Amino acid sequence: MTAQLYCFGESGNAYKAALTMTLADHDWEPVWVDFFGGETRTPEFRALNEMGEVPVYVDGAFTLTQSGMIQDYIASKTGKLAGRSADERREVLRWIFWDNQKLSGMAGPARFLANFLPPEKRPEGAIPFLQGRLQAALKVLEGRLAGRDWIATEAPTIADCACCGYLYYPEPFGFERAEWPNIDAWLARLAALPGWKHPYDLMPGSPADRA
Repeated sequence: MTAQLYCFGESGNAYKAALTMTLADHDWEPVWVDFFGGETRTPEFRALNEMGEVPVYVDGAFTLTQSGMIQDYIASKTGKLAGRSADERREVLRWIFWDNQKLSGMAGPARFLANFLPPEKRPEGAIPFLQGRLQAALKVLEGRLAGRDWIATEAPTIADCACCGYLYYPEPFGFERAEWPNIDAWLARLAALPGWKHPYDLMPGSPADRA
């Protein structure tokens, strides 16, 4: 049975799971979620995921939520992108947890507020604050990638799929690839992997669809 990923193209967190499954050669298909139409707030979706979020991974009667958990499950199931030892796996998870809090945790809200929320609804001062925290996280990532190809190990892992989650999107949110040469080169290496696709090509839905 083909697994399903409830997702939409604008979601960086969903992209982490979608990219992981694609690079790990795990058979899956997207199920578009109308986030901007309020679908995640409906009783039907909350029955699927009480957190009201994407991504949601469904394989028959088996359901998982939260991108990091889905990534870890796929890596464990396929034996790919996981790290080759217990020590490497812990290092992979260390960077996934860091990303969820420090990198994607700032990039996601900054991008949403700056691009998808009407100006009159944006909390005053929130975007500059988030962008300042994002810059601090990018400095950490830029330093980590100095002299190395991949974040956690000598090969690509789900840590790379996690940390890139918001960094391929074209909308302005405080990240300019040209300002971060190590991150820029790393993103190019990821994009050169067999099967890689941009989030708007990998998952259904994009701002152009709502224009």
